[in-house]
This record gives sequence, C-alpha cells and structure tokens, in this order.
Amino acid sequence: MSIIVSHPTGNANVRAAASGIEKEGLLYEFHTSIASFPGSMLDRLGAFGPLSEIRRRRYEPALSTYTRISPWREWGRLVAARTGLSRLVRHEKGAFCIDAVYRGLDQVVASRLRNSSLQGAKGVYAYEDGASSSFLEAKKYGIRCFYDLPTGYWRAKENLLEIERERWPDWISTMTSFNDSSEKLKRKDIELQLADRIIVASQFVAETLKEHPGELAPIEVIPYGFPPVVSERKYLKKNVGQPLKILFVGKLTQQKGIADLFAVAKKLKKHIELTVVGHKATDKCPALDIELVKHRWIPSLPHHKILELMRDHDILVFPSLFDGFGLVITEAMSQGTPVITTNRTAGPDLIKHGIDGWVVEAGSTSSLLHAIENIVDSPELISQAGHEAMKTAKNRPWLVYQQELSDVIKKDLRLFRTI
Repeated sequence: MSIIVSHPTGNANVRAAASGIEKEGLLYEFHTSIASFPGSMLDRLGAFGPLSEIRRRRYEPALSTYTRISPWREWGRLVAARTGLSRLVRHEKGAFCIDAVYRGLDQVVASRLRNSSLQGAKGVYAYEDGASSSFLEAKKYGIRCFYDLPTGYWRAKENLLEIERERWPDWISTMTSFNDSSEKLKRKDIELQLADRIIVASQFVAETLKEHPGELAPIEVIPYGFPPVVSERKYLKKNVGQPLKILFVGKLTQQKGIADLFAVAKKLKKHIELTVVGHKATDKCPALDIELVKHRWIPSLPHHKILELMRDHDILVFPSLFDGFGLVITEAMSQGTPVITTNRTAGPDLIKHGIDGWVVEAGSTSSLLHAIENIVDSPELISQAGHEAMKTAKNRPWLVYQQELSDVIKKDLRLFRTI
C-alpha cells in the first residue's frame, strides 16, 4: 500500500505529512515544485542571499529518492514577484500566478497516475486548489483520493467575512479572497466531491464544511504538531502599568483581524508596544499604511528570527477571522510565548482558555481588548501561561501528527482493500 503526495510549494505541515507517510512505508512519490536536501548542490546555492528561497524548500534526506520536482512555473512566479513583473503573477490570470503553479503540478500528477497504479500506487494525497485533475484521473484507476483542506470551506468564508464590508470598509482591499472567480470556486467543490476522505487541521474547518450543499466523505480532524520547545525561557519581571510587548505575525489582511488589532492598540496607547511582522496583502489600502507608521513593522524575517522575536515579546496576538489553523500559534507556544487568538482558528483545539493562552470571539474588538487589558493589569499571567504553553507544546510534537495522519491513511486503505 503506497500513496502519492502532492503539494507545489511546501510548508511545515506538508513537510511533516510527507515525512510521516514515508516513515510508515506508505510513500510512493512526493511531487512538488522546488525541493532541496541537506548537502545537495541546490541546497548549497540557497546559502546565497538572492537564492535563499531554496532553503525554505528543504526536506528531510529520506524523501530525496521519492521526490519529483516540476519547478519552472514556481521559479517564474518567484522571479516575477521579485522583479516587479506583476502582470505575470496577476490573480488567476498571470502565466506564473500561484493558481497556475497549483494547476500545473496537479496536471503533472494526473498524467502519471495510470503508470503509478500499475506499479502499485493505491492513493493520492493532495491539497486544496491542487487536486481536481489528479482526483478525476484517480477515479479511472480505483485510486483513493485523500484531500487535505488547510483552510475553511469557501462558502463559509464568504458568509463569515461579508460583514467586514460594513465593519471595516476601508480594509476590504486587503481581503483578496473576495476576488476568486466562479471557476476557481467550482474547482474547490469538485475536489471536495471527489475526495474519499477529507483531512482538516481544526474543528473550525470541520464546522465550515457543514455549509457544503452536498454529501461529503468522512472528515478527520488532525491538528498539526508543535515545533521543538525552547529549552529555556526567561521572563523579565514586569510591573503593573509597564507596557506590554505584543507581537503579530501574519499576512496583513483583515481576514487575519489586523484592523481589530490596530483598533485595540489605539485604545490601549501607552500600555502596549506593538510589533507587526508580515507582508502587505495589497499596496492599495491607505488605512493600513496609516497604522503601520504608528508601530514597529517588519515586512519579512527568516523563520529562526521570528522565533527569536517571539521569545522577546510578552504575548502573540493572532485575531484571525477565518483561519484553518494558524501555525504561528504553535510556534509562539513552543517558545513560551502565550497566545491570544480567536475561535475561528485552531485555538480551541490547542489552547485551554486562561491556562496556557486565551481564546476570544472572532471579530469582537471588545473581547480582544478585555483579554489584553487583563494581562496589562496582571502581568504575572505572562510567565504562568507561558510555562503552561510550553507543556502543551511538548505533549504534541510533529511526530504525533505524523502518526495520527498515517494511521488514518492506513485504516482507509485497508478498509478499501476489503471491499
């Protein structure tokens, strides 16, 4: 029993999934756009500044013999983005847009499925926006379709975020998902309908799928794992009234609740110091530009520097209005930095409210304000929740996620084989 795993760009959860599937002897092939392995020539090139993106695509050595790359569209996207050729990466239409990268790899996998099935491949594991072609082809050969939905269902997103047009009209330009075409949304539904099993990383995503108009395959909720926990975290004694050091990490869009965070910062003024790390979703939001000059803004940082920054702050605030998980939550908790997040992330799956962090109502500025004020008035909560956050992180390393995911795949393949 072996399966093909496909994802064009890779990230922490994709790397963990592919590695875990390989460790269990379940991997037939891993398809991606760019992949480097420690010690390889490509990986050494990643040491040079202009090519540093290569190091972001580093995988465990054990995956090297299984990995098949289709790099050209992704290289084109990266070059076009860095040289200002915006026409080439225009949303859904550009020759090297992210949608073209996803669709291209999906078609590559689809073209290989006939031979793969003859050689024993029994399943294909693909992600949202990159599964429709491979799933359609898989059905011809009796190959099982495992669908990973990393963010919530699009109909639920439209319904939940529509209110932002009234709440924060000056910030709507940052919410680029409103620009998705009907064709793209139709492909998302096709992928879901073709899936034999759906894997999500939070209960919130599972809830959003209730808005799908048809019947769906079984849904498995498997939260991601935590990174390695920092060996030591020192908390400086903070007196009541001393400014609270708050950190936000993420794309600068109102989908992440950034307008709510800035509104709270305005009310708290001298009681907090806010650092914002993340790229703008658009350069056409004057409201965002006005707020960024009031605070410390860092457009981008290497991952290890973000972890350092987390350790240097009292709390991470992630007030997202619609997020399938929120990897920054687990990253911060692993560094002993407690998190305030919302009920529309993986927060409820990971955080025990008031013990190792705080979960507030999404889209409620007053709830967010109250949570931060409580910490300003009781700064001892920072170290208390921080220590508990590290305990939580130690109990769910990535190995746990890998084992749970592999168990679901093995069980499905065994059941299918007996039918």
